[in-house]
Amino acid sequence: METYAVADAIARIGVLAQRESTAPFLLGIVGPPGAGKSTLADQLAAPILPMDGFHFANEHLDRLGLRNKKGAPETFDAAGFASTLHRLRAGETVLAPRFDRDIDAAIAGSIPLRADAPVIVTEGNYLLHDGDGWDAIRPLLDEVWYLDIDDDLRRDRLITRHQRYGRSAADAARWVAEVDEPNAILIRQTRERADAVVLAT
Repeated sequence: METYAVADAIARIGVLAQRESTAPFLLGIVGPPGAGKSTLADQLAAPILPMDGFHFANEHLDRLGLRNKKGAPETFDAAGFASTLHRLRAGETVLAPRFDRDIDAAIAGSIPLRADAPVIVTEGNYLLHDGDGWDAIRPLLDEVWYLDIDDDLRRDRLITRHQRYGRSAADAARWVAEVDEPNAILIRQTRERADAVVLAT
């Protein structure tokens, strides 16, 4: 398994962008909540397909009794995510959904992803997960990087994020402990399935 600093990861994207192909190179970035996946994806200067756009709607989570576990593997449309990746691998231009944290909901048809992009980055928690339908995802990706970060820093970032979107300090800390951390443990178990580890700062 390769280990990259962020600068190495950026250089690797430059190499991948030079390859000749009729379909984009699909690169996954996986890591626990608060690891900085979106930040790294932005630094790579490639089109991004965020896994968070495939959150089930809150109304559906209420029907399933899963609203209080939002962010767990079973609260996403893994089949819809896999379908979008299939279309990209087939060289099809797609309009993908994005997640809007201000309204706590996904918005369909928000992100144009062109078939002629040399690299498309997808980032999310469960790209290497093998349950709840997520086992369909890894075979659709050309390469997957696991983003490693100090856990204390990651948890502090998460608490700050939850407060920024309206939770009290106490509720943010509770959500991190009761929802985000069990997910983080699950995601950490997939680390050895990655092609490379990127060391976050």
